[in-house]
Amino acid sequence: MKQLYEEIIERVGVGIHAVDQDGKTIIYNKKMREMEAMEKEDVLHKNVRDVFQFQENQSSTLLKSLQHGEEIVNVKQTYFNNRGVEITTVNNTFPLTINGDICAAVEIATDVTKMERLMRQNLRQTKTDFTFDQIIGKSSELKEVIALAKRATRTNSNVLVIGETGTGKELFAQSIHAESDRSGAPFITQNCAALPDTLIEGILFGTTKGAFTGAVDSPGLFEQAQGGTILLDELNSLNISLQAKLLRVLQERKVRRIGGAKEISIDVRVIATINEDPIDAIANNHLRKDLYYRLAIVTLFIPPLRERQEDIAILIDEFIQKYNELFKLNVKCVSNEVLQFFESQSWPGNVRELENVIEASMNLVNHEQVIEFDHLPYQYRKNEAKTPFPFPVSMESKKDTNSLGLTEQLAVFEKQTIEHYLNKHHNHITNTAIALNISRQSLQYRMKRLNIGVPRV
Repeated sequence: MKQLYEEIIERVGVGIHAVDQDGKTIIYNKKMREMEAMEKEDVLHKNVRDVFQFQENQSSTLLKSLQHGEEIVNVKQTYFNNRGVEITTVNNTFPLTINGDICAAVEIATDVTKMERLMRQNLRQTKTDFTFDQIIGKSSELKEVIALAKRATRTNSNVLVIGETGTGKELFAQSIHAESDRSGAPFITQNCAALPDTLIEGILFGTTKGAFTGAVDSPGLFEQAQGGTILLDELNSLNISLQAKLLRVLQERKVRRIGGAKEISIDVRVIATINEDPIDAIANNHLRKDLYYRLAIVTLFIPPLRERQEDIAILIDEFIQKYNELFKLNVKCVSNEVLQFFESQSWPGNVRELENVIEASMNLVNHEQVIEFDHLPYQYRKNEAKTPFPFPVSMESKKDTNSLGLTEQLAVFEKQTIEHYLNKHHNHITNTAIALNISRQSLQYRMKRLNIGVPRV
């Protein structure tokens, strides 16, 4: 039975820490070790005071329960392990007695360190780093989106920003806030894909003490953003049931903390981003249709980099200047070969990918002032070396496109290439995407844009 009890204590999903009547640790289970990032030998048979440090005017809830014989329920405690790492837990602590004498104390702890850090981080984020002047590009596609976004600064309507990963959706969100009447109020960002549903619900809407094990009174992001703007990044990653709660908040302009009965009025502008076509997101059950209509009062479609190639040279110059200052280099430009190569790429990672390539290339520069093809990351040089001309274009095909402009000719060629490989792979989307060295999502996007249909089988 002793072995069985020890195995159960070791496997339970909450931290268990027990001390004897002298304050020395006698039980320290696996979950507690994970929460405090310590090993058994660091804690077992040692006095709690000798291992952990506590904030000023605070003491160990374990020792307090041991000394005073009192139960301590649902109390948040912040302390430091033996390496000075901050830990925050919510504890239920009980004295243990034999024949009326206190012989030990046990603490059952829930880790809220991550939530505590996120709350602090979001509270600090009350200003923006970007304005419209810092959005780089001269293409008509980009200018059109900027003009629409600037008009959105005059109102408090919700905004939905749609664009692929790396297109700069957050830049637009910050710029809208920075030039609106809310610029002096908080701007708070939350990535909906970064946290599990159980955690993000409490972060968005807040929690009430006692609502669940470890819950404390804590305002959610909507309360923290009062009078300002909240950016919900990658909203299509948020659980559908939470989207329903979000819809209610948007409709009623009130929020109720988890476990709370009181509704709190809020004055918050919501900007949301998604990284897929909203029609696809709704069809794939990634986005509620009613939430889409509530958010898409102002809709911004951020064009991918491949659709604004004239901006590539400007972006290159900007990134070179940025990393010259960071790396103390004196790079002037990229070679013509590199520029042509960049302008031929599809850039699935968009502006962020281009910046990463420039940064990686400048890490390989010594004293050169021009980024050459040999400075590019290996995967780009490798792909270029093995990429053949996709298929022969007939003279008839060339004649048909001679009267078109460059953009139209490229579109025709892109469509012919995709149709050629679809036919070659019997309309198998995945195999066609592999042959073209692009993602399945990118292929489907291009097919939709170019009106290429695949017959049903």
